[in-house]
Amino acid sequence: MPIPTPHIEAKAGEIAKTVLMPGDPLRAKKLADTYLTDAVCYNKVRGMLGYTGYYKGKRVSVQGSGMGVPSIGIYSYELFNFYGVERIIRIGTAGALDISLNVGDIVFGMGACTNSDYAEMFHLSGTFAPIADWELLRAAADAADKLGMKYKVGNIISSDTFYGEDRAFSEGFRDMGVLAVEMEASALYMNAAKARKQALVILTISDCLFKEGKATSEQRQNSFTDMMEIALEIA
Repeated sequence: MPIPTPHIEAKAGEIAKTVLMPGDPLRAKKLADTYLTDAVCYNKVRGMLGYTGYYKGKRVSVQGSGMGVPSIGIYSYELFNFYGVERIIRIGTAGALDISLNVGDIVFGMGACTNSDYAEMFHLSGTFAPIADWELLRAAADAADKLGMKYKVGNIISSDTFYGEDRAFSEGFRDMGVLAVEMEASALYMNAAKARKQALVILTISDCLFKEGKATSEQRQNSFTDMMEIALEIA
């Protein structure tokens, strides 16, 4: 497919090899405004803002993904396959399943369970287990340690539903040691695997499913900066 694509209007060379990818395009703008120098907006299509700039001399892009497996599936596929992006680091929010997690805590998604049918398009005869890139995961843990930030590493689940009414679904994955639920990681990890590229998901807990605790929409957009700093350090 030629570029620009139907969803990204950037021209060749306007996107860096490393892309940080929040779900919320306004979080992408906040990151660019706060942390990047010489940031240039390369995408406004469908309001899915994308910027390229520099962080400590490193060229970095940040691009919104939208919500859900299908949305990040489109954007990560185009970035990996049409724009030459080598690594995508998702920086998003999640609901805690593990009762030891609290609002604001950081989770690194080592693996991503899912109830999505996204893997069907790869025509596999078994069940594919989407996982993070080990080098990025190790680098993120090292960066968090140096920054003095606490985190948990483990399995997460990408759900196709936000307003799920099946409590047994959450309880079942909680009982299997899954740390948190979000909506995008599995598709990102699958696309990275197929393209032989690198991907990592860094999450901030925004609410807790089995105890009190919930962030506001403003906090989701503006306050969860620790994961941004970790991602920038390893970009």
